[in-house]
Amino acid sequence: MKSKIILILSISFSVFMIFLLFFYLIKGDSSRWQVALGGVVVSVLPIFLLFTKVNPFPISLIVGYYIFLFSSLFLGSIEDFYNRFKWWDAVLHFYKGIFMGFVGISLYKLFIATRIQARISKWIIFLFVLSISVNATVLWEVYEFLGDLTFTHTMQSGGNTDTMYDMILGMTSALLTAIYSMKWRQKL
Repeated sequence: MKSKIILILSISFSVFMIFLLFFYLIKGDSSRWQVALGGVVVSVLPIFLLFTKVNPFPISLIVGYYIFLFSSLFLGSIEDFYNRFKWWDAVLHFYKGIFMGFVGISLYKLFIATRIQARISKWIIFLFVLSISVNATVLWEVYEFLGDLTFTHTMQSGGNTDTMYDMILGMTSALLTAIYSMKWRQKL
C-alpha cells in the first residue's frame, strides 16, 4: 500500500513538473523552467525508497515531502509566493525544520533496535533529532547560497539577514521537534 502511494505521488508530481518544464521552455521563461526541472528531479527521489529493504519513513512523511515541494517549488517560486507574501519563506523554513526533525525520528527508529530503544537516554534522542534537523537547515542555506552564485540570484534576496532569519526559524522548529521526540520517546 505504501509503495503504491509513493509511486502515485511521485508520478503525479513529476508529470505536473514536466508539463510546467515544457510550458515555460516554450514561453522562454528560463527562471521558471529551471525550477520545474529541479522539481522533476526531486519529485522522483522517493521512488528510490521502493528499492530499499526497509523504508523507514511513514506515509505521512512522504506526503509532507510533496507538500513541501509543492509549496516551495510551485507556489513559492513559480507562482511567486516568495515575493507576494513576505511570510511565505519563513513558514516554509519553519515547516522544513519540523519535517526534518521527523525524518530524524524515523531514522532513529530505523537505526536503533526496538529492544534497546527504551534504554537510550532521552537526551541522545534529543541531540540526534536536533542534529539532523539543524544540519538540514544549514545545508539548505548553503544550497541557496550556491544557487544564487550559479543560477537564480533570487534565493537569498535579503542577503545575510535572510539567511540568519531562515536559520533561526529552522533551528527553532528543529528544537521544538527535538523536545517533542524527547518527551514522547516511549510513543515513537
